[in-house]
Amino acid sequence: MRSLEEVLTDGIRDIQDYPQPGVVFKDITPLLADHTGFTQVVEALAAFGKDDDGDVVVDKVVGIEARGFILAAPVALALGAGFVPVRKQGKLPAATFAESYALEYGEATIEVHQDAFAPGDRVLVIDDVLATGGTVEACLRLIRRCGAEVVGTAVLIELSFLPGRKRLADERVDALVTV
Repeated sequence: MRSLEEVLTDGIRDIQDYPQPGVVFKDITPLLADHTGFTQVVEALAAFGKDDDGDVVVDKVVGIEARGFILAAPVALALGAGFVPVRKQGKLPAATFAESYALEYGEATIEVHQDAFAPGDRVLVIDDVLATGGTVEACLRLIRRCGAEVVGTAVLIELSFLPGRKRLADERVDALVTV
């Protein structure tokens, strides 16, 4: 069996100049197509929702649109927890809370259903990449606005040359791989 490090190295490819010149996109589709590797990644991310004894310590797992959904839903299943999508503005049908955050050029808004969490729910946030931290920071504000407790954030890839970890310095953030 390959190590998690080998699975990640083999399953994440760099795409130069996508979606714009100068950007190196981290493509996880080869990883997703590898059942064994994808299973290892889901298990590794799910471990962040357990305590040192292996007991589940979360009630809900949040996935941030869009690639976070792909990772968070199976993590929720692995933990026996509920899955909550955090979506781009205007994509959820019921009453929502919204949080806006700054992008390099402009602003974006994400939303969650107002009834997505019960008061005191313990929540693990899952996303594919931690870059500047703006999306995760807005997501954490949404969760707390709903009266839930953030246990931590786990990402597949952390881009260490961007300020995401510094921006989230007061939060528990775990990454499977840092580049």
